[in-house]
Amino acid sequence: MSALGALLRPRSVAVIGASADAGKMTGRPVGYLQKYGFAGDIWPVNPRAASIAGLPCYADIASLPAAPDAAIVLLGPERAEAAVRDLSAKGCQAAIVLASGYGEANEDGARRQQALKQAAGPMRLLGPNTIGLVNLTDRMMLSATGALEVGNLATGRISVVSQSGGILGSLLSRAADRGIGFAKLVSTGNEADIDSSEMIAHLVEDEATDVIAVYMEGLRRPDLFQRAARRAAELGKPVVVYKVGRSESGARAATSHTGALAGADRVYDTLFRQHGVIRAESFTDLLDIPAALACGRRMRGERVAILTSTGGAGTLLADNCGLAGIAVPAPDAATTGRLATLLDEDPAAIGRNPVDVTLAGLRPDLFRGAIDALLDSPGYDAAVVVIGSSALATPDIVAGAIVECQARSDKPVLAYVSPHAPHLVRLLNGQGIAAFATPESCASVLRALQPVVLPPLPAPVAADPGLLAGLPAGNLNEAESKALFARFGVPVAREQVAADAAAAAEAARALGGEVVLKLLSRAIAHKSDIGGVRVGLAPEQVAEACATMLRRAAEAGAPAPERFLVQERVRGGIEMILGFHRDPQLGPVILLGAGGVAAELFQDTTLRLLPIARAEAEAMVEELKSAPLLRGYRGAPPADIPALVDAVMGFAAMAGAAGERLLEAEINPLFVLPQGQGARAADGLVVLR
Repeated sequence: MSALGALLRPRSVAVIGASADAGKMTGRPVGYLQKYGFAGDIWPVNPRAASIAGLPCYADIASLPAAPDAAIVLLGPERAEAAVRDLSAKGCQAAIVLASGYGEANEDGARRQQALKQAAGPMRLLGPNTIGLVNLTDRMMLSATGALEVGNLATGRISVVSQSGGILGSLLSRAADRGIGFAKLVSTGNEADIDSSEMIAHLVEDEATDVIAVYMEGLRRPDLFQRAARRAAELGKPVVVYKVGRSESGARAATSHTGALAGADRVYDTLFRQHGVIRAESFTDLLDIPAALACGRRMRGERVAILTSTGGAGTLLADNCGLAGIAVPAPDAATTGRLATLLDEDPAAIGRNPVDVTLAGLRPDLFRGAIDALLDSPGYDAAVVVIGSSALATPDIVAGAIVECQARSDKPVLAYVSPHAPHLVRLLNGQGIAAFATPESCASVLRALQPVVLPPLPAPVAADPGLLAGLPAGNLNEAESKALFARFGVPVAREQVAADAAAAAEAARALGGEVVLKLLSRAIAHKSDIGGVRVGLAPEQVAEACATMLRRAAEAGAPAPERFLVQERVRGGIEMILGFHRDPQLGPVILLGAGGVAAELFQDTTLRLLPIARAEAEAMVEELKSAPLLRGYRGAPPADIPALVDAVMGFAAMAGAAGERLLEAEINPLFVLPQGQGARAADGLVVLR
């Protein structure tokens, strides 16, 4: 048995620092192990007690009769380290440290946490600063959470991994009130050793787990999380994550527009989408969505039938579905005819969605027939039954009808309980019908039940150690940046570097036509902010423009530029931004969006974590609000989208080959010319570690 297996299903448990007072927090774990029927050995350790809860108590860890599979350490930080060291020496496989005052506190706490990890040696460690774990499948409670005082904890197919102990207790108590069952719940706390990604990967392979709910503050090992999420998708086990920290701007003082646009939460959103993870938008969703998914049914499309016995509630639900992007189409002719015959009504009156059976009353045969008709219809992918106040008198009849009809279909069936009736919600959930008390919850769940298509996962581009050799740390100038992009097939505008005004004028004459003049400097990232860019100059205007630029840069307090850059003027294209950003937690990210000087103002962008396949680059283009402009809007010629996709793929290959030294890179604007004419990078920025 692996150490994580021993932690979740131990045959023996040592409770270090156990109290004989069951009312104390340190007295709970032994009591909970006994209360829920743990059949293995329980070994309390306390030098001041001869017995606890009828069990022999041991003076110290060395006195234990054997090495425990798992241990709960209930001591404060000042004594926990020694206990962990003694447990490891005894041969214990895994220990849970509940105490706080470690890495979450201050620098001294971080040092204590590192010392605790070292003291554990080969023994695995859960925590510190955790409430422990609850295994309802096997009735093994290695926790001190007061939520275990509740006696009606149902066993189910949902496992929970939480980086917060308090959230674990909250979910336990809320689920008990709703009649929702869990398999395992684990609080990883400070993650000195075992982290959430490793626990998710372990639970993906757990035969008793069908859905994994995650309360996430951050990720220590995103690569392992990605592999676990992909494995979960392969096995058909949905992963639902509620990620806190959404209010962070994530827009640090970035050199590039990309750094400001690729906020931390947006990158997490991208991570989840690319790996088939369902994001819970609210804390309520973290229980609602897994509860529905645990029924084992997914929608094949986005069309929902609503059957209601109360008109107002049905309309409320339909409205929320519409806001969530879920289709609520009218029934097809065959289904309308079947419902009209069943309810003895005019087809014109019944051919709407929601289907209102208020006037027919809650007759079981009609209720079953209507549900069956909607589930049998090829025009619907799921059904929601709205339960009104009239059902409160006969809850078993309503629940029985829904259960019976669901058994005859493979489509999801949800219940929206309109009156305040917690007992009815609990009854339905207990019988395998996902039931909810708000229309917003139903809409969120229906969105989560829709098909998930995993994008392809290409092999990473191998880093080229020599690619950036000789280049300085910090910003490259525009010419250096674009030379790097061009090496990977990203087309750039024709240009020449000029040492002074006279050379710039000569370069303009050589390029011919109107030109763009720019200051060339590693120290000036946003040249247009200080008047360092002039567009549409004739060759005879260039020398004077150079002098004006130098004067304005000096007035703005900018460092003296190295040289000038003279560039052909690109006309007739759509301006895009193509950027790279290295997220401090999740790694390399590529951004595509509407570009130009207003890129941050419009914020029409989409992200992907690298590496990406070409199909994903094409999908990025289609996700933009400005995609219609690229396709040809109101008679304008379509842009060269294949050339844009080529540029994205070349830019992504450059980012992969550059490796860890590349911090940021950006092309803004990238002109996408009319179809067949390609694309041109008209500006560029690279920031190196």
